[in-house]
Amino acid sequence: MENHKESRHRRHNGQYPAMNTTDYSGQEELEDGDSEALLHDYKLSAPKGITSKGEIGNVLLLLFLYILQGIPLGLAGSVPLILQSKNVSYRDQAFFSFVFWPFSLKLLWAPLVDSLYIKKFGRRKSWLVPTQYVLGLFMMYLSVKVDDLLSGEHGPDILALTVTFFLFEFLAATQDVAVDGWALTMLSRENVGYASTCNSVGQTAGYFMGNVLFLALESADFCNKYLRFSPQPKGMVTLSDFLLFWGAVFLITTTLVAVLKKENQNEKTSKEETKSVKEAYCLLLSIVKMPAVLKFCIMILTAKIGFSATDAVTGLKLVERGVPKEHLALLAVPMVPLQILLPLIISKYTAGPKPLNVFHKAMPFRLLMGLEFALIVWWTPRVSHEGEFPLYYYFVLLLSYALHQITLYSMFVAIMAFNAKVSDPLIGGTYMTLLNTVSNLGGNWPATVALWLVDYMTTKECVGASGQSCGGHEAVELCVKSGGSCVMTLDGYYVESFVCVVLGFAWWFLLGPKFKKLQDEEPSSWKCRRRNYI
Repeated sequence: MENHKESRHRRHNGQYPAMNTTDYSGQEELEDGDSEALLHDYKLSAPKGITSKGEIGNVLLLLFLYILQGIPLGLAGSVPLILQSKNVSYRDQAFFSFVFWPFSLKLLWAPLVDSLYIKKFGRRKSWLVPTQYVLGLFMMYLSVKVDDLLSGEHGPDILALTVTFFLFEFLAATQDVAVDGWALTMLSRENVGYASTCNSVGQTAGYFMGNVLFLALESADFCNKYLRFSPQPKGMVTLSDFLLFWGAVFLITTTLVAVLKKENQNEKTSKEETKSVKEAYCLLLSIVKMPAVLKFCIMILTAKIGFSATDAVTGLKLVERGVPKEHLALLAVPMVPLQILLPLIISKYTAGPKPLNVFHKAMPFRLLMGLEFALIVWWTPRVSHEGEFPLYYYFVLLLSYALHQITLYSMFVAIMAFNAKVSDPLIGGTYMTLLNTVSNLGGNWPATVALWLVDYMTTKECVGASGQSCGGHEAVELCVKSGGSCVMTLDGYYVESFVCVVLGFAWWFLLGPKFKKLQDEEPSSWKCRRRNYI
């Protein structure tokens, strides 16, 4: 189930295409709050129009840089579905899910990117150019190795895949920090509002190409059915081909940016921003120590436990039940208009003094959607006919996904509004990014744990070989060697879905009212004086 962000949600998300609603994806930029924070700090209104040809060029460059940023996110989101089609365990999926953490942890090294640079080359280019070169070379190298990593003698090499794609996403997150910072100075003050637009549109487009488009073109069934006149055993594009192409694009475009694009050498550091690495980290520590912020962090880190099974496991279970992964990815396409309109509509209800009321009201509906998706997973094999699914099945799936998006965005926009409301304008960028980072982590760790626990909650019985069990990989092999087969008697996904919903409602009843009371804290409770960290 997705987000590409709650993940911006987009997107959202975020991890598994279309049916993933975790905070990994695609909407990470909106949650970082970098460009939004600048608008908040300077109290800028929306841009009225670009009149300068130079500004149009800058907007297009930013848009392209954000598209490049979305490609690694989309590719990483495709891998879990590819792994699921190779029947890897959910413990392996949990281990691979750490790949999505860098975008939620980048605040830890963002001060380094902001403070250390070569002045003659440019503050942002000092990080952007080498990072994108490494990304390009990394993608070209990975294009040679990825097939072996996915189809080794003993199956996918999960450890190597996780380490490789973690570094991949770490580089993409570092590029994100550099581009976000450059976006705020590349555009003139009257047009800086376009920075967040480039961010949202560009990364969403990049994620779409790296995820939805790739999965469709990689699928032999999809290509044979819709794009070819004569069937072929493979899709039109392989993961190796895709990585090689985009690696070359990264290298060529980065060279052009390094040579042709000059950075504003007269950029002045705002008095509202920190000027050194030490000051930045001291500032972060001082913010976290404030009682109101600490209380918020603890609550938001536990608020999404109830959604973890739905967000992290449902998409994989649908693939396990036979739904083609490319069909799940394509469900994201009709959701785009809804994902654009929802924040605009919901923001009318979160713009007041109590945005967390919307969060609290939407939470039980989102929890109940978890039970509905569990029912859909149970229903899926019962409507399948020789691997094909009727049109009404996809209609139900799409409708359920749309309803889920309404609840997801209601909570997402409410948190964003609250974070913007309480962020200290004196240090708005760092403050809001910290709060949104914690919000992201609140979705990441439960998703990883949910994936990890599925196998432990699942019970299997060895049929056809008396005295044998299926309690572990070695036991399964022994059962098969003895002439039996392991049959699932209880799917841990259903157990986990029920437990998560119970825990979610417990949070809603016990901590929900206290969470809403954070809105009643005095404004001074959220203020951080500079003398506390200088």
